[in-house]
Amino acid sequence: MDVALGGTFDPVHDGHRRLFERAFELGDVTIGLTSDELAPKTRHVERHVNCYDERKDALESALESIAAEYGREFEIRPLEAPTGIATEPQFDYLVVSPETRDGGERINEIRRERGHDPLEVVVVPHVRADDGDIISSTRIVRGEIDEHGRVLEGGNDDS
Repeated sequence: MDVALGGTFDPVHDGHRRLFERAFELGDVTIGLTSDELAPKTRHVERHVNCYDERKDALESALESIAAEYGREFEIRPLEAPTGIATEPQFDYLVVSPETRDGGERINEIRRERGHDPLEVVVVPHVRADDGDIISSTRIVRGEIDEHGRVLEGGNDDS
């Protein structure tokens, strides 16, 4: 089975790792990594996003051990549009977080228009930080939590 997954993944955190693990449980994974042009447009909050090559290197590092654990292959491709790679016919599953579920439905509309079978959209729940809020890249960049959801002292510092 072929699994599609997309995002910016900057920085990679335990919430992302849960998405990756679920994807690798289902099959080989193709990740659409937002291009430098698309990444800022997908942010709910304006913040710095590392360049594509830096994000790709970090993502590859995170994926290698998880893929090996499940005996799966993965590929990272540039994502130029929000509906991106998942509209291609070879995929069986789309792994999403709760806030991107609607995007999965839009992808299936496009797939039907193109004569492709719809994807099974697999929604993976958020991973919670120690303070009960979700782990997010934005919270990490702000210095509130680390990549594992541990609350950092003096969070929201610009230091």
